[in-house]
Amino acid sequence: MDPITLAIEADITAATREVVTAAATEAGRIADEIIGTGPLPGTPEWEADQSTDLPARRGLAWHLLSLRVQLAAGLDGLETVVVLRVQGATWATIGTAVGMSRQSAHERWGARSAAILDPVGDGLPEIVANDSPA
Repeated sequence: MDPITLAIEADITAATREVVTAAATEAGRIADEIIGTGPLPGTPEWEADQSTDLPARRGLAWHLLSLRVQLAAGLDGLETVVVLRVQGATWATIGTAVGMSRQSAHERWGARSAAILDPVGDGLPEIVANDSPA
């Protein structure tokens, strides 16, 4: 087969998913570098953290930074947005993190994240902020 024809017609579905997965994994590594992973479980530092909101805030910050990196790299970030919503992140927080308004963030990911979080239409989990723009 002619190489140009092959380049145009080759099935790139699996390769595309591999590139997206590698990029998302790298975004997570960068979030580890910048935000950190927190103290090791069982250590005195970890024990001290458990009585605060720091672990939850660290997790939220980690995912917000990962989303920023993903978007800057040209990824969509839907999976990370779903995790952020389950962590209680509002559309305002997500929008601020990525440099857009609450409404723009909701328009970009709202329907798709709701379809994942509420696949049968029974309502979103209680932890998900009820902050959809009217």
